[in-house]
Amino acid sequence: MSFRALMVDKDESGATHAAIRKISQKDMPQSEVTVAVEYSTVNYKDGLCLGSGGGLVRNYPHIPGIDFAGTVETSSDKRYKPGDKVVLTGWRVGEAHWGGYAERANVRADWLVPLPKGLTTRQAMAVGTAGFTAMLAVMALEDHGLKPGDGEVLVTGAAGGVGSVATAILAHLGHEVAAVTGRPETADYLKDLGAGRIVARDDINQTVKRPLEAETWAGCVDAVGGAMLARVLGQMKYGASVAAVGLAGGAALPATVVPFLLRGVNLLGIDSVMQPYANRLRAWERIARDLPLDRLESMIRLAKLADLPALGADILAGKVRGRVVVDVNA
Repeated sequence: MSFRALMVDKDESGATHAAIRKISQKDMPQSEVTVAVEYSTVNYKDGLCLGSGGGLVRNYPHIPGIDFAGTVETSSDKRYKPGDKVVLTGWRVGEAHWGGYAERANVRADWLVPLPKGLTTRQAMAVGTAGFTAMLAVMALEDHGLKPGDGEVLVTGAAGGVGSVATAILAHLGHEVAAVTGRPETADYLKDLGAGRIVARDDINQTVKRPLEAETWAGCVDAVGGAMLARVLGQMKYGASVAAVGLAGGAALPATVVPFLLRGVNLLGIDSVMQPYANRLRAWERIARDLPLDRLESMIRLAKLADLPALGADILAGKVRGRVVVDVNA
């Protein structure tokens, strides 16, 4: 039986081209579980893989899509049986392995988690890697002592996928949220997600001039990195933590060690790709419990397979707000 997939190929000149093709199971890499994919989403990595590859894709033709949710069709692993609803994020699926931009996916059982009770596959992909990463960041801040009432929690890149979900979760948990954005038109959107204050990107995206500034933030989820992260480190309250989840502003960190030594600031690295299974379950259970679904719905933009090449370019250009949910069967 054939099915549709969005495949990226590379020609002799090195240029890549994405197109919807009909393929069959014999064309797919074989693995333990076959999933009938229902929904996927669009992340920054997907934008890279839909285009030049960004060094993530080594072999062509390739099917991108680092996230998907759907129903198990066949399984040689006893943990899953036909009819089970499952979610996949990470494990280099959509990069080194064929991903979720297809109506079927063959993957290892270890890479899957059961769909949490209370979430649909559509809602799970409104969360996706971005929301999963946001929850890992919130959990890390909590594990290092953050609690409601401690003061404002800063979210940088707040209108993006990770920032949107982090803002909604933190507000729902009772935190005061200050949302950083370079797009003034997103202010009402962020306030609807629960942000109490909007911080203009230009007010905080400056190279560090002093290693320490006034103690301002009780915690931070940072999706930007670069000069902004360096500046934020010097504004954290004593003993506070920054959960670093991205590098939209650059990989370099032009900072000093002074905030770590004189204020006991913690810089927490958040990886969503290779997270152990137990922590994945913990994060997804927290998402089902602590992410308000009405706010999740307000983040969603629906798309089809045919929309993905343009959306990939848009997310690389910083033009995508919130979460894109891709109905791969539409």
